[in-house]
Amino acid sequence: MSLGEFDLIARYFQRPAGQGPRRAVVGNGDDCAVLAPAPGMQLAVSTDTMVEGRHFLSTVPPERLGHKALAVNLSDLAAAGAQPLGFLLALTLPRVDEAWLAGFARGLLALADEHDCELVGGDTTAGPLAIGVTVLGEVPSGRALLRSGAAVGDDIWVSGHPGEARLALEAFRGTLVPGLSAADFETARLALERPDPRVALGVGLRGLASAAIDVSDGLLGDLGHILAHSGVGADLFLSTLPIAPCLAARSRTEQLDCILAGGDDYELLFTASAAHREAVVQLGAQLGLPLSRIGRVRGQPGRSLFESEGMAPLADRWASFDHFKA
Repeated sequence: MSLGEFDLIARYFQRPAGQGPRRAVVGNGDDCAVLAPAPGMQLAVSTDTMVEGRHFLSTVPPERLGHKALAVNLSDLAAAGAQPLGFLLALTLPRVDEAWLAGFARGLLALADEHDCELVGGDTTAGPLAIGVTVLGEVPSGRALLRSGAAVGDDIWVSGHPGEARLALEAFRGTLVPGLSAADFETARLALERPDPRVALGVGLRGLASAAIDVSDGLLGDLGHILAHSGVGADLFLSTLPIAPCLAARSRTEQLDCILAGGDDYELLFTASAAHREAVVQLGAQLGLPLSRIGRVRGQPGRSLFESEGMAPLADRWASFDHFKA
């Protein structure tokens, strides 16, 4: 006999007493969750929806999909410098598949436990597969990282190795000639299907970063949001871009396409005063996370690309991802 909605929730998403984070005053199972941010903290809230065929392939393992559904939202908290508190899950399912649900819940709740982020409620319904997550976090009053604080002369930084996820997507599409080695494909696929939200980095950047955003729609496109909100421009130096090992053997054109316009990276792109340069380097070393200084904020609006500082500007042909134009 097929599970009903409330049996499904109880079996896969209701945690037994004493298991998992317990941050909510009233948690999953009531009409509303009740959370109490710590004194002196402000609430940070973000939401994302993932739709099969648009945001993920039908072949993605359900455990990885559960992980990613929460990870992309935790990445938004990271970009604000917020510490996770809890999240809500809205799950639309074409049918009840218990093996799929078990894997999905396992991946989702394992990441939730890693970040002390409690599932406090949500909704399930029937329809084409779609996953909506709303995440809540807290940040000290007045210290949230925003897109609007970049200042002329600031360094521009990016974490990790953007471009890996796009490389995996192109491999799935069959557009890479020659193809990837098995090892490089698995590395890139892991980045696409199981991204690591940079929560610790976001918290560490409080007081260091002047502006921040997570890279979801492509490095250049997301940088454009910082520039627009801050009323500034940018010079980027392509020779300083981090090249992931799985991208090292690709052509320079493929590397730049993946890194600059790939998206789905969930790395942090941020600006910081040159006076904080050493502190940023030390933070990266402390976290064991590569942080690359890739450009500089300027007063003139727009962006210019250079192979390296002091050279002539290059042609700029990249655009960010748009859900309604893709």
